[in-house]
Amino acid sequence: MRLTDTHSHVYLPEFDDDRDEVLQRAFASGIERILMPNVDGETFDSMLSLCRRYPRQCFPMIGLHPTSVKEDGETALRTILERKNELPFCAVGEIGIDLYWDKTFLAQQIAVFEEQLRLSIEWNLPVVIHSREAHVHIIKSIERVGKNRLRGLFHSFGGSVSDLEEILGLGNFLVGINGVVTFKNSSLSETLRKASPHHIVFETDAPYLAPVPYRGKRNEPLYIWETARRVAEIYDMPLPNLLEITEQNVRKLFEL
Repeated sequence: MRLTDTHSHVYLPEFDDDRDEVLQRAFASGIERILMPNVDGETFDSMLSLCRRYPRQCFPMIGLHPTSVKEDGETALRTILERKNELPFCAVGEIGIDLYWDKTFLAQQIAVFEEQLRLSIEWNLPVVIHSREAHVHIIKSIERVGKNRLRGLFHSFGGSVSDLEEILGLGNFLVGINGVVTFKNSSLSETLRKASPHHIVFETDAPYLAPVPYRGKRNEPLYIWETARRVAEIYDMPLPNLLEITEQNVRKLFEL
């Protein structure tokens, strides 16, 4: 069986002591590809360095994370975009709006998000969206920029059935499922039953959101198998059959 981790931050300092060992464990388990979303200007070099070392397995994204958008968000974005020709990028991400920690820079987050949406159209790349307590704003931005010209996925989906229906109603978007689906207090299992496997992909968000039985520990790409097995149970289908569908979703969206 082969699997893609569509969202992993293995380039972050949490992996400085054993990064290669983490990646080798993942590759040996059948994880073919790891897609790596950028955070901001400070993470860009470490992400690109790792993708250069593993060009057949690790694929970078270009983008500015919403929690890194402050008063000078446009300047921070330009610093990243100046380097857009350094490697082929598989997506524009991780971008979006996050109102969980701070609502101070909502206007700046919206402006930077919509600018990156427009760039994804110009570059013909999918977008990987971070949405935390900002679903309404995210949908409005997508509709303003042009939902028919955009494609991508909502990373770390954990919303309601109505949120899911609204996302799928956009037409060209999938949802990323990670370790949250294994948590006992998560309603995501019930929500997922309202979606077809043709609408999902798997991710870890490593080093965050480790699935059961690793919850509370540092997450790593290898643990994506726990998420995939849980989703196969939810859909009551053999894991190989589920992965055949989800990997096709990955290839179609990211054109890998």
